[in-house]
Amino acid sequence: MPHVSLAELVAAVGAGELVSFPTDTVPALAARPEAGDRIYTAKSRRPDKPLILMGASLASLRPYMAGSEADLAQWQAIARRHWPGALTLVLPASDRLPPAMNPQQTGTVGLRVPDHPLALHLLTHTGPLATTSANRSGQPPLETMAAIEAHFPQVFTLSPQAQAEIYEMIGTKIPPSEPQGSGLPSTVVRWQGGGWELLRSGAVHLPGSAIEADTQNAHP
Repeated sequence: MPHVSLAELVAAVGAGELVSFPTDTVPALAARPEAGDRIYTAKSRRPDKPLILMGASLASLRPYMAGSEADLAQWQAIARRHWPGALTLVLPASDRLPPAMNPQQTGTVGLRVPDHPLALHLLTHTGPLATTSANRSGQPPLETMAAIEAHFPQVFTLSPQAQAEIYEMIGTKIPPSEPQGSGLPSTVVRWQGGGWELLRSGAVHLPGSAIEADTQNAHP
């Protein structure tokens, strides 16, 4: 696994390479949206499982949403309550979404802003990235950089020195070399007919009768 500086990681993303970084849930395997097909190949992932688009802010993800002003107001309201955080919103996608993000072209996109300082710092520099958990499809998520290095030696990550410099810059204590996230997947809800449908239970609990479970069609 190439360990690189922040500038080198951003350049690798621009060149279509795969990268990995910690989040508030489990580490992400990521690429720029147009290179999402590389994630499918690396993970042996089925094309019927769309990727999640992760960004540093609601504003950075707004161009990938398509809806009425009334819909947008409701989406922004739930995002402001739970982002940054472990909630993925599956929304109607705009024509800006690359086909590599969702090979079956379902017309939707999963969006999330993670609650992790290093992830947010990286995403501010790279722009929104196509992401999924760092693991082979069907296997448990890998939770440490050592495990990811063993399974995905081609993936770029920040060197320990680069991470230390970033944490010092943003005023956050350097975390130990252990899992940095909760280990729980994000909660996934889909906008459906003017309300929210629960696709996957996870780290965020959303009470309310408007949200119904549908575990058969869980978004990644």
